[in-house]
Amino acid sequence: MGPVPRALLLENIHPLAVDMLTDAGYDVETARGALDESELIAALDGVSLLGIRSKTQVTREVLESSALDAVGAFCIGTNQIDLTAAAEHGVAVFNAPFSNTRSVVELAVGEIIALTRRLTVQNSSLHQGVWNKSADGAHEVRGRTLGIVGYGNIGTQLSVVAEALGMRVVFYDTAEKLALGNAQRLASLDDLLEQADVVTLHVDGRPGNAGMFGAAQFDAMREGAIFLNLSRGFLVDYGTLRERILDGSLAGAAVDVFPHEPKAKGDAFESDLRGLPNVILTPHIGGSTEEAQHDIGLFVANKLREYARSGATNLSVNVPGLVLDAPREGSERIALLHRNVPGVMAQLNDAMADAGGNVEYQVLGTWGQLGYAVTDVVGTVSDDVVARIAALPTTIRVSRLR
Repeated sequence: MGPVPRALLLENIHPLAVDMLTDAGYDVETARGALDESELIAALDGVSLLGIRSKTQVTREVLESSALDAVGAFCIGTNQIDLTAAAEHGVAVFNAPFSNTRSVVELAVGEIIALTRRLTVQNSSLHQGVWNKSADGAHEVRGRTLGIVGYGNIGTQLSVVAEALGMRVVFYDTAEKLALGNAQRLASLDDLLEQADVVTLHVDGRPGNAGMFGAAQFDAMREGAIFLNLSRGFLVDYGTLRERILDGSLAGAAVDVFPHEPKAKGDAFESDLRGLPNVILTPHIGGSTEEAQHDIGLFVANKLREYARSGATNLSVNVPGLVLDAPREGSERIALLHRNVPGVMAQLNDAMADAGGNVEYQVLGTWGQLGYAVTDVVGTVSDDVVARIAALPTTIRVSRLR
């Protein structure tokens, strides 16, 4: 029997993930905070599975210095991981694209209502001992227009909930998306900014989106509108947002994400947005509910466990996705991640045939420059066959699973 495989889970991942991976035979180490690059490289010695949230950066250098099988992002975003380098090194990456959607939506709805009613200002006055009952600047959300930038999993569910509150919903997305309910798709971001009383960002973290919302976009918003960013901190020029709040152009803002965020709970936080009236600042807690963290822990840990057990890559964000059951008793599975060029399958099957292997199941998935072939062979595949497959010039990673 070989050494016990190890897993490292950072950033206070739900204990359910620890239990699931422990039950799967892993020695699991945990840490509450993120690690910087050098700390992470040192911590990954002998580790097969890595679990992170949004703070830990899994760079090319980290991947080249480790022997990881897979990385689980216990969150929606994966821009903190070099996905290309991970694929080049045969490291599958999984995330939780749906599990915290409702939590983010509910935070957005709560903030929209709070800002539209100016609850932050009223709350602050009373805490300072000042009774300032007034309807000035306070509105119902019913009948107001919500502009959603990015109509993905979160944007679409927010659309439905906002419409149930009586809001008119418009959205803009660079991809073709089906409008839900009475939501209206607009042809451009400028069209949305011209119409919306509330603008909320729900786009992904691809590099091309960096700095997408700056002075020009804030100037295009309606006078007295409200702005929310619960997606990525590097999307927005917060210095300009500060100016628009202070000069009264915007009535309020809610921000949950920042370009530079502290690594651990209790660390100091600095931002141009601190101390502004009718501005809600939260420490990247959009998905931080007990329900969401439970569901994320279950979802991502299950993906890691099934990948280790069967080679299943369904919903991986960087390698071809295959839905697989565990190998049948009495057979061995060879999982081959390779460069997607002609002739690979012939070379793979020649290696099996020359060794007398009886193939009982085989499936291939491709995605761009990558191919992923899974072959079940009756009996045991010899080390020589595995070495021959590993030596193919197109091979990125070969694994054997029983």
